Amino acid sequence: MDDALRIGLYALPAFFLLMAIEFVSYRFDKDAPGPSRARAGISWRDSATSLSIYVIGHHVRPLERFIELPIVAVAAAFAPLHLSPSNWWVWVIAIVSADLAYYAKHRMSHRVRLFWAAHSVHHSSRHFNLSTAVRLSWLIPGSFLSSVVYVPLALIGIPVWLIFLAQAIVLLYQFPIHTERIDRLPRVIEYVFNTPSHHRVHHGANNPYLDKNYAGIFIVWDRMFGSFAAEDEPVRYGLTKNIDTYNPVKVNYHEFAAMVRDVWQATTWRGRIGYLLRPPGWREHDGAATDGAPETPATVQASH
Repeated sequence: MDDALRIGLYALPAFFLLMAIEFVSYRFDKDAPGPSRARAGISWRDSATSLSIYVIGHHVRPLERFIELPIVAVAAAFAPLHLSPSNWWVWVIAIVSADLAYYAKHRMSHRVRLFWAAHSVHHSSRHFNLSTAVRLSWLIPGSFLSSVVYVPLALIGIPVWLIFLAQAIVLLYQFPIHTERIDRLPRVIEYVFNTPSHHRVHHGANNPYLDKNYAGIFIVWDRMFGSFAAEDEPVRYGLTKNIDTYNPVKVNYHEFAAMVRDVWQATTWRGRIGYLLRPPGWREHDGAATDGAPETPATVQASH
């Protein structure tokens, strides 16, 4: 657990250095965007919002870790065997399993509104750059329940500390792929790994990009489970109905507040439960999202 928190702290200087390099590259870039896509570029106010959200989260997110920890620790207590991290193959199993668990968690975060209330914060930027990578929600009630995806890792005997360390590695991998400055990589890399091109698709709010490319490290999960899409047309970043604020607290809680409002105004238990557990965009009286995508209601202002 401490190692997982420490690795994120050690990465901070690299994060800010890479952000600075990216910002400078936009400043001196005289080349027009490629024909397949236009760049969203950099917005100083938007980046400042992302960094503000990150700074606040850096101080309060450890509390979320200690809420998640018992879920995994209790599962580990019932594990029939315990794998030794002194074996290299245990590390391989841990990272690959954590990446698959992340895929499941990420997919749930788009398809279950309770979890989308937290994850929508990351998708709320209309830009796609390295500062977007650190726009991560904090202290959203109920979001910690998605950590149940790591229970199987504990049950097969992976040490709890290694589970959280592998989770941190999966998250760190994704920082540099939040950029428009890198086009497609060699085909074999694009086929196996998550890349900037694949992740641009994931942040797209336009079809055919909605609900695609949930991968952490390995894009093969999306290919296996039918959620892959290639970057074939310009990407429109943000939410299907964007929010108009740079206030980090409002950005962090806007979708959660809208979800609570919908639950409060629901007239049936079906509606109350549906607004928590059905996909974003589900309505009590029509039973489905307007277009089959995870689009929240117009009053909610949010969806990927």
